[in-house]
Amino acid sequence: MIKNILVTGAGGFLGGRLTERLASMPGYRIVATGRRVETGRRHIGSQVKFITGDLIHKEFTEQLVKQDIDVLIHCAALSSLWGSYDDFYQANVVATENLLTGAKQAAIKRIIHISTPSIYFDYNDRFDIREEDPLPVRSVNHYAGTKLLAEQRVKASGIEHIILRPRAIIGAGDTVIMPRLIRARRENRLRIIGNGKNIVDITSVSNLIDAILLSIEASEPAINQVYNITNSQPVQLWPFINDVLSKINLPLGLERLPYPVLYAIAALSEQMATIAQNGREPAITRYGAGILAKSCTLNIDKAKKLLGYVPRQTVEEGINEFVNWYLTLNPCL
Repeated sequence: MIKNILVTGAGGFLGGRLTERLASMPGYRIVATGRRVETGRRHIGSQVKFITGDLIHKEFTEQLVKQDIDVLIHCAALSSLWGSYDDFYQANVVATENLLTGAKQAAIKRIIHISTPSIYFDYNDRFDIREEDPLPVRSVNHYAGTKLLAEQRVKASGIEHIILRPRAIIGAGDTVIMPRLIRARRENRLRIIGNGKNIVDITSVSNLIDAILLSIEASEPAINQVYNITNSQPVQLWPFINDVLSKINLPLGLERLPYPVLYAIAALSEQMATIAQNGREPAITRYGAGILAKSCTLNIDKAKKLLGYVPRQTVEEGINEFVNWYLTLNPCL
């Protein structure tokens, strides 16, 4: 039986890769949506109907869900280190609310919501975090805070759902994590923070897509649950970063910066950016400094047990996938 799937954020990294994977598989009819026609065109094919629009507009979402949809996969989000609360709230909360309202009206059977483990972050080293562990009293930034609110809306919707929290997604098509680090290295702004021994989890985008596919087909007791998703292969962050940069001939230097110093610089940069009120992102944020300096690993036993999730692609394979893609786009490197 063919399932009708709606993918939001299909013009982005995860949404785009997911749409392409679904389109290559039998048994699915895909409706994909994003804000930019040009990035959506690559997904248009016999199995994909691409609809351009903005999810913060309720009229658009009401029409979008009237496509005989069985499963909604909500990948769209504003993911950034900096920005106004209203922008994050509109993109991450209002858009989710609009989709939920439309999903109820259209009797959509299931929602797979892509969230973030940023909601766990509290500027401390944290290891083996489980989904049910207590969250910080205050979210670390607007992104984490609004993504947590979006999760709460999904849980309270009464619609069958699965929420995934993937940690640091890498792979071909990444326009966020590694490109930001590459740019900082090119501009000679990247330094090893602290002792450089902090340990983190990484998630290959292909493994996350596997988890989404399992979520589409999941049955009780796997539904109405929240799952951490990673490669289950923690790595030291700075050797990982250096490995990627070395493969594009931009190896890290040996310069180090104490974390308290960078945190103080970041706090000042944020204060100056707030005073300037020009919307420009500071060169470094406190959250960015913390992510680069602190350890963070997630426990994925729940996903393994209830979803049957098994990471297939290793971190090294994910690195190579990104590097090959990046070098294809930048052949002169």
